[in-house]
Amino acid sequence: MGDPALSRRGFMAASAAAGLGMTALTACGGDSDGGSSGTTTIEWWNISTTEPTKSVWAALARKFEAQNPKVKVKIVQLENDAYKSKMTALTSSGKLPDIFHTWGGGVLRQQVDAGLVEDLTDRTKPWGDALLPVAREPYLIDDKAYGVPFDIGMIGFWYNKAHFEKAGIGEPPTTWSGFLDAVRKLKSAGITPLALAGKEKWPGMYYWAYLSMRTAGAEALQKAYEEKDFTGAPFVEAGEHLKELVGLQPFQKGFLGAAYSSPTGQAASVGNGKAAMELMGQWAPVVQADAGKGLGKDLGFFPFPAVEGGRGAITEVFGGGGGHALRRGAPQAAVDFLQFFASEATDRELVKKTGVLPVVPAAESAIADPNIKAVQAELKKATGFQLYLDQAYAPAVGQEVNDSVAALISGSMSPGQVAQSITKTAKEEQ
Repeated sequence: MGDPALSRRGFMAASAAAGLGMTALTACGGDSDGGSSGTTTIEWWNISTTEPTKSVWAALARKFEAQNPKVKVKIVQLENDAYKSKMTALTSSGKLPDIFHTWGGGVLRQQVDAGLVEDLTDRTKPWGDALLPVAREPYLIDDKAYGVPFDIGMIGFWYNKAHFEKAGIGEPPTTWSGFLDAVRKLKSAGITPLALAGKEKWPGMYYWAYLSMRTAGAEALQKAYEEKDFTGAPFVEAGEHLKELVGLQPFQKGFLGAAYSSPTGQAASVGNGKAAMELMGQWAPVVQADAGKGLGKDLGFFPFPAVEGGRGAITEVFGGGGGHALRRGAPQAAVDFLQFFASEATDRELVKKTGVLPVVPAAESAIADPNIKAVQAELKKATGFQLYLDQAYAPAVGQEVNDSVAALISGSMSPGQVAQSITKTAKEEQ
């Protein structure tokens, strides 16, 4: 991933751009020496700000404290984008929380290259090695484990079955042309086809990423990053397909200013029946129900369609999961908490109460929701897997993907300009 010093400078520049001065940051990390009271406090940063996950996780922290009377867990919960900005600034300061949320990939690698993350390879054996291999993959760097997963899943379309029936759509589309036809039918029926959180950018990135996978193939995305060249015809074609979709005006009114999990945002638009679909991860049903009413039995799931003539297969999936990493030198209590969180008992509770997909094989039987089972079925037959681009790539490149795709959706950049802009940033990252 290049010179660690350059990576640190990149983080410094990003934090300055975010307006997060170093003097505004409080010190992270627990009292690893135990203090005069003999109690160790560990600080846990996560992005679980919606219900029921927020309450479930808080209860798990209290349960861990009850089992470990000399340990206190201080929880810091931040919304996705706010979390990323804060962590960028903390990384440049050289001081990370004891336990922090990570998606793995290029962002974690830069934190590792900066010497800020604990190597968990030996400290998590043997229980860490027993977790699902596909779930562990994003956190393995140079064959060493720097994170422990608690979730795994994929991005796909969540849709309102009642809206599809009203629009005369018999089955979810399996091809891109069929998908565009479904969008047209929904509009003709007076139904908003898609909800999008244009304000937050990352939800829009999912479309370009998947279309790139379908036109170029999953392996081509990683190759393009390694070669620092996204100007190939398939990537431009992906942008053309997205431009065609945008031209149908499929999104809800005011989508460019909409957030993801707010009461008037993307998830609520689907959860309240105001839009027929959203392209989102396995957590979507929970957020739809928290931000809106939720669709219950009317909610369905289908994988991103295949693009006719493309090199990618519909069984190549895009997504990832969530995991936890530790700051370098974190106390043993932080490792103990990761083991507690990765236990079968905790995983079953997470599956039942928050809808995550299990990372402990023995917890698979706890899945009851048919839609979550559908996601798991797609994952099981997957022939390729691509981690979220804004996590798989170095932070500057991932951010440029988000920004450029957002500009394409808003109409201020062309498909070719998107490919060139991402390539330019990738080359500068060396």
